[in-house]
Amino acid sequence: MLKRIYDWCVEAADKRYALWILGAVAFAESSFFPVPPDIMLAPMSLAQPKRAWLYAAVCTVASVLGGILGYAIGALLYDSVGHWLITLYGLGDKVEAFRASYAEWGALIILAKGVTPIPYKLVTITSGFAGYNLPLFILFSIITRGGRFFIAAVLLNRYGDWIKVRIEKHLGLAVAILLAVLVAGFIVAFKMI
Repeated sequence: MLKRIYDWCVEAADKRYALWILGAVAFAESSFFPVPPDIMLAPMSLAQPKRAWLYAAVCTVASVLGGILGYAIGALLYDSVGHWLITLYGLGDKVEAFRASYAEWGALIILAKGVTPIPYKLVTITSGFAGYNLPLFILFSIITRGGRFFIAAVLLNRYGDWIKVRIEKHLGLAVAILLAVLVAGFIVAFKMI
């Protein structure tokens, strides 16, 4: 099954709809979807190393737009349901302290967590909940997400053949590592909250 998914991603790199699917995954991952766009970015960039830059650009733009949706979810859910939940859990008196710390350290949080395996949707939703400055949030999202995807593009473009041979030879291990990093990101994120 893993081989079929990998082969589909590699073959999809030549299809007209590939960029749309890649963009949709990057968009959704920044706001609600648990799977990172790297699962498509890597195989597509390995199949078409010269297009790795285009794929990174699509991921960046879509991820930032999805981040804006995540921000809106955080802002709107707090006003409608979030306040009730926070009060229910007895954390109502800690909301302002959280917002104050996010106002002070929000830039570092967005920049640092945007390149880590910590799910970016948690950053986007939290930024909206905390009422972080939207233009700064967008700027930091462009920097951090662009940095992440373009670093991947550089590596895949430069060392693509070497990486491709190892991934195809050890696909199960590569997927297991990716899943372990993803799960570790969720664990770290939930321990920090």
